[in-house]
Amino acid sequence: MTFEHELPTGFKLAGVSAGIKQASNCEDVSLFVSERAAVAAGMYTTNLVHASSIDWNRAITPTANCRGVVVNSGNSNACTGPRGERDTREMARLAADELATEPEQMLVLSTGIIGHFLPMDKIGFGIKAAAGQLNDDAASIRSAARGIMTTDTKQKIASRKIRLGDREVRVIGFAKGAGMIGPNMATMLCVLLTDAPLSPEQAAAVLKDAVELSFNSVSVDGHMSTSDAAILLASGDQRDPLGTENVEFFARGLSGVCTDLARLIAEDGEGASHLITIEVAGCQTAANARKIAKTIANSALVKTAIAGNDPNWGRIVSAAGYSGVIFDVAQCKLSVNGTAVFANAMPTDFDAAQLSQNMRENWETMIRIEFGEGDAGCRFWTSDLTAEYIRINADYHT
Repeated sequence: MTFEHELPTGFKLAGVSAGIKQASNCEDVSLFVSERAAVAAGMYTTNLVHASSIDWNRAITPTANCRGVVVNSGNSNACTGPRGERDTREMARLAADELATEPEQMLVLSTGIIGHFLPMDKIGFGIKAAAGQLNDDAASIRSAARGIMTTDTKQKIASRKIRLGDREVRVIGFAKGAGMIGPNMATMLCVLLTDAPLSPEQAAAVLKDAVELSFNSVSVDGHMSTSDAAILLASGDQRDPLGTENVEFFARGLSGVCTDLARLIAEDGEGASHLITIEVAGCQTAANARKIAKTIANSALVKTAIAGNDPNWGRIVSAAGYSGVIFDVAQCKLSVNGTAVFANAMPTDFDAAQLSQNMRENWETMIRIEFGEGDAGCRFWTSDLTAEYIRINADYHT
């Protein structure tokens, strides 16, 4: 099978196993490197309890002088005090030394178990090994993607080619996330690379909008992580940034990449047997639509019903009802996989057994709820809740 993803010009990647994830011996240190100073912007977790890498990155971005991102998986370096701060700085220094640059030009991401100190001897070995393997080929793209995974069952890569007038630019995104997924920014780790010429201000603006439509619209378990981040690196010529119209075209393409990655995260929800897509329409404001969608997505009763292929529409409607958004129940309409199940404040005449069979036969369950209050809406993704999710998370530490 032909590998469909290509790196934007000016980037090289690598992922290696440094022995942090001893049980699997999979890649656990990745480098995403720009061959010249790149623009960088970031969006970060709003959790007050967060890894020291979040503080490091916030102090640097947005910037026009970034050389790359160093990532380790298997250990989040969160709740590790002053030593964790020193280890974050040391990760940046080790990567910078390998690239003959400065520590402040390197962003740092760590993901994994909370409250354990980083094994810096292994981290140092991994950074040196990854720096020696930097490349722009398919194998390097795959290995870098694997190096940021924790409980993920598959790599999460998405890309686009975007036509901007007489030139074409590329965007590629790498994400990890399967559990401890609950917005608000972010919901996972994500590194986005592009060869579009962006200013730091442009990069920050388009990333913020893309995150709102994608990563802030996905939830697996409603639990916000301590290390979440989405970082955008742009290697294009900063002396010739995109004009307003082309920025808008680029923003759509970037949002498309992020949306693809958000769906992949929901699809890979720990123990999931269904991807759930929630469409909300007819609200007075987009904020109301998102509030309703998020409440439905985070309902354990909705998620377990979908896991059991049970069209128990009452759980969905009642979740909307306690979302905090005021609406007229008589105007509410609900459908599951295209079958109307609730309208005019009462159930419709539908075949529950047939709908259950339809849910069983389809990986994706579509929930659409309409309110007739206005023109605003949103789309939100989550996964169902199975016994396997409990097993994974009950055994995660022990």
